[in-house]
Amino acid sequence: MSAPRDPFFPAERSIRASDSPLEIRHLGRMDYQEAWDYQAGLAAARAQGTQDDVVLVVEHPNIYTAGKRTQPEDMPDNGLPVITVDRGGRITWHGEGQLVLYPIIKLAEPVDVVDYVRRLEEATIQTVREMGVTTAGRIDGRSGVWVPATTQAKDPSASRRDRKIGALGIRITRGVTMHGLALNCNNTLEYYDHIVACGIDDADITTLSLELGREVTLNEAAKPLLRALDGALSGRLIVADHSFGSAPDPTKIANKKARRRSHQAQA
Repeated sequence: MSAPRDPFFPAERSIRASDSPLEIRHLGRMDYQEAWDYQAGLAAARAQGTQDDVVLVVEHPNIYTAGKRTQPEDMPDNGLPVITVDRGGRITWHGEGQLVLYPIIKLAEPVDVVDYVRRLEEATIQTVREMGVTTAGRIDGRSGVWVPATTQAKDPSASRRDRKIGALGIRITRGVTMHGLALNCNNTLEYYDHIVACGIDDADITTLSLELGREVTLNEAAKPLLRALDGALSGRLIVADHSFGSAPDPTKIANKKARRRSHQAQA
Protein backbone atom coordinates (compact mmCIF):
# COMPACT_ATOMS: atom_id res chain seq x y z
CA MET A 1 0.00 0.00 0.00
CA SER A 2 1.28 3.48 -0.76
CA ALA A 3 1.20 5.75 2.25
CA PRO A 4 -1.95 7.93 2.58
CA ARG A 5 0.37 10.92 3.01
CA ASP A 6 4.05 11.72 2.53
CA PRO A 7 6.34 10.44 5.31
CA PHE A 8 7.40 12.92 7.97
CA PHE A 9 10.97 12.84 6.63
CA PRO A 10 12.68 11.63 3.43
CA ALA A 11 12.37 7.97 2.51
CA GLU A 12 16.15 7.58 2.32
CA ARG A 13 16.59 8.73 5.92
CA SER A 14 16.76 6.25 8.78
CA ILE A 15 13.60 5.93 10.83
CA ARG A 16 15.66 4.90 13.88
CA ALA A 17 16.73 7.36 16.57
CA SER A 18 20.05 5.50 16.92
CA ASP A 19 22.73 5.05 14.27
CA SER A 20 24.38 2.09 16.02
CA PRO A 21 24.17 -1.34 14.35
CA LEU A 22 21.08 -3.40 15.10
CA GLU A 23 21.69 -6.14 17.65
CA ILE A 24 20.21 -9.47 16.55
CA ARG A 25 19.16 -12.05 19.13
CA HIS A 26 18.18 -15.51 17.91
CA LEU A 27 15.89 -16.97 20.57
CA GLY A 28 14.98 -20.26 18.88
CA ARG A 29 11.59 -21.65 19.83
CA MET A 30 10.11 -19.71 22.75
CA ASP A 31 6.72 -19.66 24.47
CA TYR A 32 4.72 -16.66 23.28
CA GLN A 33 4.02 -15.22 26.73
CA GLU A 34 7.68 -15.59 27.68
CA ALA A 35 8.76 -13.78 24.52
CA TRP A 36 6.17 -11.05 25.11
CA ASP A 37 7.45 -10.46 28.63
CA TYR A 38 11.01 -10.43 27.31
CA GLN A 39 10.04 -7.83 24.69
CA ALA A 40 8.36 -5.65 27.31
CA GLY A 41 11.49 -5.63 29.46
CA LEU A 42 13.70 -4.70 26.53
CA ALA A 43 11.27 -1.98 25.39
CA ALA A 44 11.23 -0.41 28.86
CA ALA A 45 15.02 -0.45 28.95
CA ARG A 46 15.20 1.05 25.45
CA ALA A 47 12.85 3.88 26.47
CA GLN A 48 15.07 4.57 29.49
CA GLY A 49 18.20 4.57 27.36
CA THR A 50 19.80 1.56 29.03
CA GLN A 51 19.33 -0.74 26.03
CA ASP A 52 20.12 -0.15 22.36
CA ASP A 53 17.98 -1.25 19.42
CA VAL A 54 17.56 -5.01 19.13
CA VAL A 55 15.69 -7.41 16.84
CA LEU A 56 14.45 -10.69 18.29
CA VAL A 57 14.23 -13.70 15.96
CA VAL A 58 11.89 -16.36 17.27
CA GLU A 59 9.57 -19.27 16.51
CA HIS A 60 6.60 -19.93 18.79
CA PRO A 61 4.77 -23.11 19.79
CA ASN A 62 1.26 -23.13 18.32
CA ILE A 63 -0.88 -20.35 19.82
CA TYR A 64 -3.53 -17.83 18.82
CA THR A 65 -3.07 -14.17 19.70
CA ALA A 66 -5.94 -11.68 19.67
CA GLY A 67 -5.20 -7.99 18.99
CA LYS A 68 -7.27 -5.03 20.10
CA ARG A 69 -9.73 -5.21 17.16
CA THR A 70 -10.58 -8.91 17.52
CA GLN A 71 -14.30 -9.69 17.29
CA PRO A 72 -16.16 -12.59 18.98
CA GLU A 73 -16.80 -14.23 15.62
CA ASP A 74 -13.04 -14.33 14.91
CA MET A 75 -12.26 -16.66 17.81
CA PRO A 76 -11.08 -20.29 17.32
CA ASP A 77 -13.36 -23.29 17.48
CA ASN A 78 -10.67 -25.90 18.15
CA GLY A 79 -9.88 -25.24 21.83
CA LEU A 80 -6.34 -23.95 21.28
CA PRO A 81 -5.47 -21.24 23.84
CA VAL A 82 -5.82 -17.57 22.91
CA ILE A 83 -3.63 -14.83 24.37
CA THR A 84 -5.04 -11.30 24.28
CA VAL A 85 -2.23 -8.92 23.33
CA ASP A 86 -1.66 -5.17 23.24
CA ARG A 87 -0.90 -4.89 19.52
CA GLY A 88 -3.18 -3.61 16.80
CA GLY A 89 -5.18 -5.82 14.46
CA ARG A 90 -7.37 -8.85 15.07
CA ILE A 91 -6.70 -12.52 15.72
CA THR A 92 -3.89 -14.52 14.18
CA TRP A 93 -1.91 -17.70 14.69
CA HIS A 94 1.76 -18.16 15.56
CA GLY A 95 3.49 -21.51 15.54
CA GLU A 96 6.02 -23.96 14.21
CA GLY A 97 7.37 -23.15 10.78
CA GLN A 98 6.60 -19.43 11.02
CA LEU A 99 9.48 -16.93 11.26
CA VAL A 100 8.76 -14.05 13.67
CA LEU A 101 10.81 -10.86 14.04
CA TYR A 102 10.30 -8.43 16.91
CA PRO A 103 12.15 -5.12 16.37
CA ILE A 104 12.57 -3.31 19.69
CA ILE A 105 13.75 0.05 18.40
CA LYS A 106 13.38 3.70 19.31
CA LEU A 107 11.92 5.65 16.41
CA ALA A 108 13.25 9.02 15.33
CA GLU A 109 11.17 12.11 16.07
CA PRO A 110 8.58 12.88 14.90
CA VAL A 111 7.34 9.29 15.26
CA ASP A 112 5.72 8.15 12.02
CA VAL A 113 3.73 4.97 12.64
CA VAL A 114 2.53 4.65 9.04
CA ASP A 115 6.06 4.94 7.67
CA TYR A 116 7.30 2.34 10.16
CA VAL A 117 4.62 -0.16 9.09
CA ARG A 118 5.36 0.46 5.41
CA ARG A 119 9.06 -0.20 6.03
CA LEU A 120 8.31 -3.51 7.74
CA GLU A 121 6.15 -4.45 4.76
CA GLU A 122 8.85 -3.35 2.31
CA ALA A 123 11.44 -5.54 4.02
CA THR A 124 9.12 -8.54 3.85
CA ILE A 125 8.17 -7.91 0.22
CA GLN A 126 11.83 -7.61 -0.75
CA THR A 127 12.62 -10.88 1.00
CA VAL A 128 9.71 -12.83 -0.46
CA ARG A 129 10.46 -11.60 -3.96
CA GLU A 130 14.16 -12.32 -3.58
CA MET A 131 13.31 -15.88 -2.59
CA GLY A 132 11.22 -16.39 -5.73
CA VAL A 133 7.66 -15.19 -5.08
CA THR A 134 8.13 -12.31 -7.50
CA THR A 135 4.49 -11.16 -7.58
CA ALA A 136 4.24 -10.47 -3.83
CA GLY A 137 3.05 -7.01 -2.86
CA ARG A 138 0.41 -5.01 -1.01
CA ILE A 139 -3.37 -4.79 -1.04
CA ASP A 140 -4.53 -1.23 -0.38
CA GLY A 141 -6.68 -1.18 2.75
CA ARG A 142 -5.00 -4.20 4.33
CA SER A 143 -1.71 -4.55 6.15
CA GLY A 144 0.81 -7.28 5.53
CA VAL A 145 2.30 -8.88 2.43
CA TRP A 146 0.16 -10.65 -0.16
CA VAL A 147 0.39 -12.87 -3.22
CA PRO A 148 -2.19 -11.99 -5.91
CA ALA A 149 -4.97 -14.29 -7.04
CA THR A 150 -4.28 -16.66 -9.91
CA THR A 151 -6.92 -17.81 -12.39
CA GLN A 152 -6.87 -21.11 -14.24
CA ALA A 153 -9.27 -20.89 -17.18
CA LYS A 154 -8.96 -24.58 -18.06
CA ASP A 155 -9.40 -25.72 -14.47
CA PRO A 156 -11.34 -23.20 -12.32
CA SER A 157 -10.89 -25.45 -9.27
CA ALA A 158 -7.15 -24.73 -9.46
CA SER A 159 -7.71 -20.96 -9.27
CA ARG A 160 -6.51 -19.31 -6.06
CA ARG A 161 -7.67 -16.19 -4.24
CA ASP A 162 -5.42 -13.43 -2.94
CA ARG A 163 -3.41 -14.92 -0.10
CA LYS A 164 -1.43 -13.51 2.79
CA ILE A 165 2.14 -14.66 3.28
CA GLY A 166 3.36 -12.14 5.85
CA ALA A 167 1.49 -10.51 8.74
CA LEU A 168 2.21 -7.39 10.81
CA GLY A 169 1.09 -6.23 14.24
CA ILE A 170 2.80 -3.49 16.23
CA ARG A 171 2.67 -1.39 19.37
CA ILE A 172 4.61 1.83 19.96
CA THR A 173 5.03 3.20 23.49
CA ARG A 174 7.25 6.16 24.38
CA GLY A 175 8.57 6.00 20.83
CA VAL A 176 9.72 2.37 21.19
CA THR A 177 8.34 -0.43 19.00
CA MET A 178 7.14 -3.86 20.09
CA HIS A 179 5.71 -6.91 18.31
CA GLY A 180 6.50 -6.92 14.59
CA LEU A 181 6.18 -9.24 11.62
CA ALA A 182 5.58 -12.92 10.91
CA LEU A 183 6.55 -14.69 7.70
CA ASN A 184 5.02 -18.07 6.88
CA CYS A 185 7.84 -20.40 5.82
CA ASN A 186 6.94 -24.10 6.07
CA ASN A 187 4.11 -24.09 8.60
CA THR A 188 0.83 -25.93 8.27
CA LEU A 189 -2.25 -23.87 7.43
CA GLU A 190 -4.54 -26.11 9.49
CA TYR A 191 -4.75 -23.71 12.43
CA TYR A 192 -6.03 -20.88 10.24
CA ASP A 193 -9.09 -22.99 9.39
CA HIS A 194 -10.42 -22.48 12.92
CA ILE A 195 -10.33 -18.67 13.07
CA VAL A 196 -11.16 -15.67 10.89
CA ALA A 197 -7.51 -14.73 10.49
CA CYS A 198 -6.95 -10.97 10.78
CA GLY A 199 -10.73 -10.57 10.40
CA ILE A 200 -10.51 -11.43 6.69
CA ASP A 201 -12.75 -14.10 5.18
CA ASP A 202 -12.52 -13.22 1.48
CA ALA A 203 -8.87 -14.22 1.00
CA ASP A 204 -6.54 -17.02 2.00
CA ILE A 205 -3.22 -17.73 3.74
CA THR A 206 -0.11 -19.19 2.14
CA THR A 207 3.53 -20.02 2.88
CA LEU A 208 6.84 -19.67 1.08
CA SER A 209 7.02 -23.45 0.76
CA LEU A 210 3.61 -23.66 -0.93
CA GLU A 211 4.34 -20.81 -3.33
CA LEU A 212 7.79 -22.08 -4.31
CA GLY A 213 6.95 -25.78 -4.37
CA ARG A 214 9.84 -26.70 -2.07
CA GLU A 215 10.68 -26.75 1.63
CA VAL A 216 11.71 -23.32 2.91
CA THR A 217 13.12 -23.33 6.43
CA LEU A 218 13.20 -20.50 8.96
CA ASN A 219 16.99 -20.42 8.77
CA GLU A 220 16.87 -19.91 5.01
CA ALA A 221 14.44 -16.99 5.28
CA ALA A 222 15.92 -15.31 8.36
CA LYS A 223 19.13 -13.98 6.81
CA PRO A 224 17.57 -12.14 3.84
CA LEU A 225 14.69 -10.86 6.01
CA LEU A 226 17.06 -9.43 8.62
CA ARG A 227 19.16 -7.84 5.88
CA ALA A 228 16.09 -6.29 4.25
CA LEU A 229 14.72 -5.10 7.60
CA ASP A 230 17.97 -3.32 8.40
CA GLY A 231 17.92 -1.75 4.94
CA ALA A 232 14.31 -0.59 5.22
CA LEU A 233 14.74 0.92 8.67
CA SER A 234 17.93 2.71 7.64
CA GLY A 235 16.49 4.08 4.39
CA ARG A 236 18.81 2.10 2.11
CA LEU A 237 15.77 0.07 0.98
CA ILE A 238 13.20 2.63 -0.18
CA VAL A 239 9.48 2.00 0.30
CA ALA A 240 7.94 1.55 -3.14
CA ASP A 241 4.42 1.14 -4.50
CA HIS A 242 3.86 -2.60 -4.77
CA SER A 243 0.05 -2.49 -4.64
CA PHE A 244 -1.81 -4.85 -6.94
CA GLY A 245 -5.33 -4.38 -5.58
CA SER A 246 -7.56 -2.92 -2.90
CA ALA A 247 -10.00 -4.35 -0.37
CA PRO A 248 -11.93 -3.27 2.75
CA ASP A 249 -9.94 -2.69 5.92
CA PRO A 250 -11.14 -5.36 8.41
CA THR A 251 -10.42 -3.10 11.40
CA LYS A 252 -12.77 -0.42 10.04
CA ILE A 253 -15.42 -3.05 9.34
CA ALA A 254 -15.08 -4.19 12.96
CA ASN A 255 -15.48 -0.62 14.19
CA LYS A 256 -18.67 -0.17 12.16
CA LYS A 257 -20.12 -3.42 13.51
CA ALA A 258 -19.26 -2.43 17.07
CA ARG A 259 -20.95 0.97 16.67
CA ARG A 260 -24.02 -0.70 15.15
CA ARG A 261 -24.30 -3.10 18.07
CA SER A 262 -23.93 -0.20 20.49
CA HIS A 263 -26.69 1.76 18.82
CA GLN A 264 -28.98 -1.28 18.83
CA ALA A 265 -28.32 -1.83 22.53
CA GLN A 266 -29.27 1.77 23.27
CA ALA A 267 -32.47 1.69 21.18
